[in-house]
Amino acid sequence: MDGFMILGIVLLAAGFLFVGIETLIPGFGAPGILGGCCLVAGVFLIADSVQEAVIIVAVVLLLLAVLIFTLVTLLAKGRLKTPIILNDRMNKEEGYISSTDLQYLVGKKGVVTTDLHPAGKVRIEDVEFDVISDGAFLEKGTLVEIYKISNSSLVVRKARQE
Repeated sequence: MDGFMILGIVLLAAGFLFVGIETLIPGFGAPGILGGCCLVAGVFLIADSVQEAVIIVAVVLLLLAVLIFTLVTLLAKGRLKTPIILNDRMNKEEGYISSTDLQYLVGKKGVVTTDLHPAGKVRIEDVEFDVISDGAFLEKGTLVEIYKISNSSLVVRKARQE
């Protein structure tokens, strides 16, 4: 084994390493580009003929596919899955309410649970909502009515006593 063969093998190993890093830490792509360059350079240094280079490229691509498949599988099943994939459902029972679901609240009345100046909280039917007053300062305990939704925010005003 001569020096070029050893350098080629080192470049191939470095190429696989950089491509693996790029798979784990997506971003700018520098490790992936560097890994690809190392792989190509390693193939050219190892190959004695064009036919041999084609065989080596095929083997390298196959190994690269196996590496990427393995890393993706480990990410989907392993410890790294939790910070990447959201498993929790955002439903009403957990306190998440979509802004499109808020229209049913227009006209409902509730009690201010924190002073509104102008933002605060209102309890309507045993559920607490973040609201904005129509500009007036409203004290805790005041009866209010939701009269519109503006930019996904509930806007309240003091309710008329009936």
